[in-house]
Amino acid sequence: MAQTLTERPGTGTADREELARTLLPPEVYAYYASGSGAETTLAEAARAWSAFRLRPRTLRDVRTVSTAARLLGTDLALPVGVAPMAFHALAHPEAERATAAGTDRAGGLFVLSTRCSLRIEDVAAAAGPWWFQVYVMRDRSLTRALVERAAAAGARALLLTGDTPYVGAKRAVGGVRIPLSAEHFLVNLAEHLPADPDVPALTEQDPSIDTDVIAWLQEVSGLPVLVKGVLRGDEAVRCLDAGAAGVVVSNHGGRQLDRAVPAALALAEVVDAVGGRAPVLVDGGVRSGLDVLVALALGADAVLLGRPVLWALAAGGADGVADLLDQVRAELSHAMALVGSPDVAALDRSLVVPAPILPEASP
Repeated sequence: MAQTLTERPGTGTADREELARTLLPPEVYAYYASGSGAETTLAEAARAWSAFRLRPRTLRDVRTVSTAARLLGTDLALPVGVAPMAFHALAHPEAERATAAGTDRAGGLFVLSTRCSLRIEDVAAAAGPWWFQVYVMRDRSLTRALVERAAAAGARALLLTGDTPYVGAKRAVGGVRIPLSAEHFLVNLAEHLPADPDVPALTEQDPSIDTDVIAWLQEVSGLPVLVKGVLRGDEAVRCLDAGAAGVVVSNHGGRQLDRAVPAALALAEVVDAVGGRAPVLVDGGVRSGLDVLVALALGADAVLLGRPVLWALAAGGADGVADLLDQVRAELSHAMALVGSPDVAALDRSLVVPAPILPEASP
């Protein structure tokens, strides 16, 4: 019988990735795993979360610990969701339907990418609470059509990606073609295209958009709009002043601007600038419940997981995704007890400090 991660309780992120690597075609694994440029930002993402140390409280009643959270009016079992990622069918035949179902089973939030493998309505039918990620395309009527469909299908918010006027160059996979047909790419767009379309010219991200697009998306959808890809406090304020309902601190998983600051190191500045006006989420390099605890203590309202979800999906489908999120929740709960915090509201910046520079171990 084929080995799956659901048969291996306690499996770590590295184990899930290794198993996924053996199951996926090499070009698909490379597509998911790669970063832009020299992959400096990609390499720093996870290490940046380890650049903090914890200052636990002592003698606190932690007989019961709750990871429950509320985000834009939605109650979640844990303050963790699935970040938007493209084309899940490359990882598993059930694609985003499996990812959404597994996320719902674990009590998290699912964010569906514009570049998804299935029809929006089919994914929505399998999902619990979900948001729709938006790329504003050069033909804005296409964006309008998808946003209207997402709102009608039950999306609770839109997540506007703001860091991708152009797609970052990825040296590691330059010239490698992934097995993606035109029908797959256009699964949600085909019905909205004109006859004989110039598909790239119409569907590429529009590099001219500004913050005025936030109000336009709100008007089209009737939904709150958050902006993803914010790494500066002043840019977070600019988005909120334009009507954004929140921001996501993110460098696009190291897939856009190489040498961009790690999300873990940008988070506190953004939280301070926002000053409680709106939710602040974060993604990038989060690999464990302990990383989630650090993010929440730094002021994030929730955390989104990226590649670890794809590895879990590839290895175990919906069960694999649920298993991953259940494990992260268990790790978070355990760590909360050990730092003396019975609920997420008790996590604050007094619990974290930058890591000291320790001498290397002697040989």
